[in-house]
Amino acid sequence: MSAVLEQIKTSARKEYRFDPLTEKKVSVYQPDQPGLMFPGRPRFDDPAQERRYLKERLVGACRAFARQGFDYGFAGHLTIRDPERPHLYWTNPMAVHFRQVRVSNLILVDHQGLVVEGDHAVNRAGFVLHAAVHEAHPDIVAMCHAHTVYGTAFAALGKPLAPISQDAAAFFEDHVVIDDEAGQVAVEEEAGPKVADWFKGVKAAIHCNHGLFTASRHSIEAAAFWFIALERCCQQQLLVEATGATPRLVPAERSRYSREHVGSEYIGWLHFQTIWNDLVRSEPDLFD
Repeated sequence: MSAVLEQIKTSARKEYRFDPLTEKKVSVYQPDQPGLMFPGRPRFDDPAQERRYLKERLVGACRAFARQGFDYGFAGHLTIRDPERPHLYWTNPMAVHFRQVRVSNLILVDHQGLVVEGDHAVNRAGFVLHAAVHEAHPDIVAMCHAHTVYGTAFAALGKPLAPISQDAAAFFEDHVVIDDEAGQVAVEEEAGPKVADWFKGVKAAIHCNHGLFTASRHSIEAAAFWFIALERCCQQQLLVEATGATPRLVPAERSRYSREHVGSEYIGWLHFQTIWNDLVRSEPDLFD
């Protein structure tokens, strides 16, 4: 049995490389020169292999949230659609610390909140909001939410993030501020659709008096990294505003240019690869 587990972990640690000779570039950061080490996304013919891959990355996202200190009791939920059954999604188990999430304790849930696979219960608030977004937006494959310090504080201001830096410009015209159900715990199912309507065409949302959400049409890695980035940008803006000085903003045209080159779904995925590679080496129990 140990040999089988080791084979699974070895396979999971496989580094997929981008090959400019066989793949089309989607970013200026991808190399033109072949043969170099550069992260690439795998292609799957077997849904079971793809499912395993997605579940591992979901666990990696949970572990990344633990490293960032995004835990707050049982609050916080991350989701990824199943590749073969898009009406179902994988999520972290209820009342399990982000640091203790692993492949074996993930749960598979439908849009009605029924646990289809797994031994743990689902977070009620997570089901109400995430299921509603996944059901309303078939293009969204992954979502992230956690009760963070700076994101929650910034959400109390009820305003969008300002383009005070290149990092913040990644969210320029690509996030919304949601007033619906502000400050009220979303445990009633009718609350889900009200919030879900806001996620059309954006990668992030600031829910007033609640906190941050990110949604991805690309990957769980992109959703996770942009959540980490959004929390960081909220912290930076709060620090700048605390000085009492008026910040110099990045002009709209430059913000759009920066968003195009450093704010895409692909770039979010690429950023996360550094986190993933470190997790694989330092926390191999995530594959259990």
